[in-house]
Amino acid sequence: MDLLKLLCFLTSVSLGVAAEHADLEVYWKSKLPNTPMPKAVRDIIQNGKPPGVGGLSASPQAIPFRFGRRYFTYGHGVVRDGKNPTEGQLRNHQNVTVFFLKRDLHGGSIMNLQFVNLLDNTTAFLPRQVADSIPFSSKSVPEILNKFSVNPNSVQAEAIKELIADCEEPGNEVEDKYCATSLESMVDFTTSKLGKNVGAISTEAQKTDPKILKYVIVDVFKLNDDDKAIVACHKQNYVYAVFYCHTLRRTDAYRVNLVGADDGAKVKAVVVCHEDTSAWDPKHVAFQLLKVKPGNVPICHFLPEDHFVSWALKH
Repeated sequence: MDLLKLLCFLTSVSLGVAAEHADLEVYWKSKLPNTPMPKAVRDIIQNGKPPGVGGLSASPQAIPFRFGRRYFTYGHGVVRDGKNPTEGQLRNHQNVTVFFLKRDLHGGSIMNLQFVNLLDNTTAFLPRQVADSIPFSSKSVPEILNKFSVNPNSVQAEAIKELIADCEEPGNEVEDKYCATSLESMVDFTTSKLGKNVGAISTEAQKTDPKILKYVIVDVFKLNDDDKAIVACHKQNYVYAVFYCHTLRRTDAYRVNLVGADDGAKVKAVVVCHEDTSAWDPKHVAFQLLKVKPGNVPICHFLPEDHFVSWALKH
């Protein structure tokens, strides 16, 4: 695509994104009338950057731990599926609460955590009509790279290929999965699994800091019923906003209020606890960090600020 065509395309997309902000809020309210938007979604609608040249991050966010879809980020290194971390990666994360056991999820527990602003420079949602007109398949990767002027030999191109390949993998008997390329399709997936009477929440930190700090759990609130699935949606690194969403069964979601041990900064965090880990790979990083084996030992982790969970509300 030559420069003039690229600029015309990006300009039309940018105008569509700007005009669509109010419409996206209206769509959310029409489908989820009892559900305030979680900050992870609200910030993208209000501040998301339209796609442009170099719209993808050159590398994953340089934070000690990132849980999202199938990627665990250690600094600039990615461990796929949480498997086979190096000794150095494990050693570097002995001082941060990556995973923890459910028995430690209670008031007074001290966690070493890091909260960073992941939404300052994120890409915007495209209107569904625009998103649906853009190919999103492995066979169309060359067209996608050309359309957004991404170098085929770049890290960004590799990220696009890997994300699309992951999205094309089928779900399994315990997980319904979907890669939402628009807010509307993400809402529709959620309501198809949970109905319209749902709650939704994302992590919100009063203050962000690149350092790992000590936080104390103040209190813990269970969100979903024990026998009810939740839907988790994870923001992906792409040229426009794409969320990997999936249902999680035998998984509990919690709102956890934290306070900084040194500065008193407050955090309203989201924690998910996986009740059954028997099907996880024995080499999963969680087992190596916690020194436990696969089985019915509930394992928990915090969600970053650009992820959110939804659950069916009680009638």
